[in-house]
Amino acid sequence: MTTEKEKMISGEFYNAFDEHLAIERKKVKSLCIEYNNLPYGDFEAKKELLKKILGKCGNNITIEQNFFCDYGYNIEIGENFYSNHNLVILDCTKVEIGKNVAIGPNCGLYTAIHPINAEERIKWVEKAEPIKICDNVWLGGNVVILPGVTIGKNTVIGAGSVVTKNIPENVVAVGNPCKVIKKLK
Repeated sequence: MTTEKEKMISGEFYNAFDEHLAIERKKVKSLCIEYNNLPYGDFEAKKELLKKILGKCGNNITIEQNFFCDYGYNIEIGENFYSNHNLVILDCTKVEIGKNVAIGPNCGLYTAIHPINAEERIKWVEKAEPIKICDNVWLGGNVVILPGVTIGKNTVIGAGSVVTKNIPENVVAVGNPCKVIKKLK
C-alpha cells in the first residue's frame, strides 16, 4: 500500500491533509519557529537547528530569519549558501540547491501543484515537482521559483522574477514570466 508521503515524494497526486504529513509539517514548522526566534548572533545554535530541519546541508550556510519550509527533509543545500530574510521553501518533493548560491530577500521556492479544475482542487489533493538550483546561482529579491524548474549553473535571476520554466546556465534572466536577456561568458 502506497502512503500519501510516498505519493507526494514521487510526484503523484496525494492528500496534503493526511494525518502523518500533518504531523511532519507541524514538527518542522515548530523547528522553523524556534530557528526564527533565536538571537541574531547565536550562529552556532542556528547551524545546529538547520541540521535538524534540512535533509542535507553543507558547511558555511547562512539563512537569515525568517525561514519557513513544509517538511525540511526534502531540502538539500550545498556549501557556501546565503539567503537573505524571508525565504520560503515548500518542499513537498526534492529541492536541491548547489554550492555558492545566494538568494535575496522574500524569495519562494514552491514544489506544490494544485489542480486547475475546481472540482479536483476542492478534493484537497495536490502533487509536486522538484526544483534544482545549480552551483553559483544568484536569485535577486522577491524571486519565485515554480515547480519542476531547474536553474543552470552561474546564472543570475533578476529581482521580482517568476521562474516558470527551466533557465540555462551562464545567463541573466528576468521578468514575469522569467526570460533570458543576456548570456554570460
